[in-house]
Amino acid sequence: MNPLLSLRRTGRGGVLGERNFRLFLFGYGTSLVGSAMVPIALTFAVLNEGRGTSVVGYVLAAETIPLVALLLAGGVLADRFERRAMMLAADLARLVSEGLLAALLLTGTPPLWVLMALAGVLGAGQALFNPAMSALVTELVLADRLQQANGLRSVATSTAQILGPSLAGVIVAVGGPGWAIAIDAATYAVSAVCLLALDLATRAPADQASMLRQLVAGWNEFRSRTWLWLIVAQFALVNALAFVPLMVLGAVVARDRLGGAAAWGAILAAFGVGSILGGLAALRLRPRRPLVTATLGAAAFALPPLLTALPADTALIAGAAGAAGIGLSIFNTLWVTTLQRKVPAVALSRVSAYDNFGSVAFVPLGYILVAPLAGTFGVRGTLFLGAAIVVATSAIVLTSRSVRMLSVTDLMPPRGPGRLSPQPSPPPGQTPPRAPARPSRPHSPNPGQTSPRTIAIRRSSTAPRLTLMPSCSYSLVTQGRSPRIATAVRSESSRSTYMSPK
Repeated sequence: MNPLLSLRRTGRGGVLGERNFRLFLFGYGTSLVGSAMVPIALTFAVLNEGRGTSVVGYVLAAETIPLVALLLAGGVLADRFERRAMMLAADLARLVSEGLLAALLLTGTPPLWVLMALAGVLGAGQALFNPAMSALVTELVLADRLQQANGLRSVATSTAQILGPSLAGVIVAVGGPGWAIAIDAATYAVSAVCLLALDLATRAPADQASMLRQLVAGWNEFRSRTWLWLIVAQFALVNALAFVPLMVLGAVVARDRLGGAAAWGAILAAFGVGSILGGLAALRLRPRRPLVTATLGAAAFALPPLLTALPADTALIAGAAGAAGIGLSIFNTLWVTTLQRKVPAVALSRVSAYDNFGSVAFVPLGYILVAPLAGTFGVRGTLFLGAAIVVATSAIVLTSRSVRMLSVTDLMPPRGPGRLSPQPSPPPGQTPPRAPARPSRPHSPNPGQTSPRTIAIRRSSTAPRLTLMPSCSYSLVTQGRSPRIATAVRSESSRSTYMSPK
């Protein structure tokens, strides 16, 4: 076989050697940059018309509310229908809404209700896109390269969170917010074209039960895994009571004690750079206990609110923010990879939707509570409280046996198109190794009578069982203490800009 053709088909050049993933990453990364421009563009679109800061809050809330409200429905639809189709629909809806908003801003002053309605389309599109995307990645890459793929997604997200606002500031200053919104619309077109170019296998027909029953089935999958709901509950608290106070009160501390906006900008930039470095580090990280490593990485987020509350100097807080960015990127990569490998493919979008919903649903409540908390405990006390919540919830998570005992050997490849990397072909003239033969059943001494030895084999938990696995080589895998022989066949198929700790 032509080695170049073999490389293209199997992706032996790494995860970026797989054409489908390259297309996805380019389109997704481009749209992330555009999405990161939107908050600044919308803010100045409102302020330039003489409207107050409260109106800015209304417009941004109009985007967030549909996102939270439709996430669970988006997960059900993504498991019910073709995931690429769901993502295309979301991209095209946002392309139209952003294109219309850009035209209105460039030609006049749109009414407030129009701004809010079109911002709502953005949130609804994200609610449909994100659950489908989490599951689609398992169809794009080889199963043992999922962590690499998720690491590169993390790098793309972090890079976009740095580039997007910077580009938006320049474009708004030079041409106005309408042009920034127009560029965002174009990025959705790029994403849609890349999705259309993917070469995907046909999915098996989905369960046609009612949406309510599918939602309940997804909830059962979610709640049946202690490690899953425990970590989602942790981040519901961390996002609302640690991340939100840091974003709001950190700026206040920077203004009053660190020298102003430049200091706060340097701290946020350090967080972004750390996030990129963490994503790159996660490409090769292979911890034996992935959720333990992930939780320790998440615990690093206690450092920025702690040092901001002291307050330390800007350089030290920026260093802590960089360390937190590294830890959270490693957490995100290991967390998403664990979800993709431990949750059945048919329910992955719904479980991802419950994960996203639990992580962001309490963020609006956090923004509501931050002022009363600061009034009660003071700015420093509220930041100390946030740091304590990060440490305490991380410690609670680590006490869970399901978190501590989940090892990398438990992360079996998902069923379906995702597959293991093919093993090298044997040299010419040699035959591939064969799996050990299954022991034959001992002969019964009398017809119709079962020998004691036969009974022992039948009841033994260590008896070999033949299992079909998606690979192209023979392998021996282990479940608990019971080894089993796994023959294998080759599968011919190949395929949030919300800034928070998770």
